[in-house]
Amino acid sequence: MSGIESLARQALADIESANSPDALEGLRVALLGKNGSVTVQLKALGALPADQRKAAGEAINRARDALAEALSARKRALEEAALDARLANETVDVSLPGRNGAYGGLHPLSRALERIVDIFGRLGYELADGPEIEDDWHNFEALNFPPHHPARAMHDTFYLPPDGGGVARLLRTHTSGVQVRYMGDHAPPLRMIAAGKVYRSDSDQTHSPMFHQVEGLLVDEHATFADLKGTIAEFLRGFFERDFEMLFKPTYFPFVEPGADVVIRWSTDDDGRDGSGARWLEVLGCGMVHPNVLRSVGIDPERYTGFAFGMGVERLAMLRYGVGDLRAFFDNDVRFLKQFA
Repeated sequence: MSGIESLARQALADIESANSPDALEGLRVALLGKNGSVTVQLKALGALPADQRKAAGEAINRARDALAEALSARKRALEEAALDARLANETVDVSLPGRNGAYGGLHPLSRALERIVDIFGRLGYELADGPEIEDDWHNFEALNFPPHHPARAMHDTFYLPPDGGGVARLLRTHTSGVQVRYMGDHAPPLRMIAAGKVYRSDSDQTHSPMFHQVEGLLVDEHATFADLKGTIAEFLRGFFERDFEMLFKPTYFPFVEPGADVVIRWSTDDDGRDGSGARWLEVLGCGMVHPNVLRSVGIDPERYTGFAFGMGVERLAMLRYGVGDLRAFFDNDVRFLKQFA
């Protein structure tokens, strides 16, 4: 019994002085491993006289438990010491500013879209949203595009298989379907804008199969073309931060009557002081809401009138930022995009 007590005292001293995980693991194997000194004594219990076996076994088990606890405690102490040393050597001053941090930024189209929405928000227009996969009624028929009408050719688009009920589906060609849904859910007077992606099968320097559009709608008892003109003038002044000579050229859209293209006299610093290089640019379309559109959503055209307008975000962004090719917005060239960060 005195042998195990002496072995335990020495082992505890060795454990306390162990200064590395490897040294501590070596002690554990030497003491409690398969052939360790304590394990050997446990195996030798069977050779002792019966009257000594119980007391010897209790002493050996006490020593084994004490050594196991000491090993575990020393292991924790060494791990904590290693962590403290690492923290001391790798201290980071989080109050210092970052070095060479790269800053992201909004995409120029997102900037233009947010600017448009903000201007109309200040004019009292509510932003509405709707599905990009639309049905024929919301995209065409409710907007005075009868089946087989030639005006549908201007909206050549991407069609999808009919749904389970046989309803034709397509990627929306304009956000006007959102206006139809909004009028169906809200009673006049109302004013709203719809912003989002639209799809047409065009692709060249000034067209993309997917582009962004903002359309606006106002319906009230006394809405006039003069109100429309004032709204468009205020928007263009706010978006470009300058005044323009502006023309309304008569044109045809099935969902408005009369309809007009808004054309502005565009000039830059390179055009000369006398404006000799100025040119007229079409920037958006508009008009008074056709009575058939109002009837399709249950609004009495004898009581209410309205005006609507629509614009391509890419076209306005090209003018505001001086971009010559619309496709640059979608090429994801960092050299181009970082100019707007």
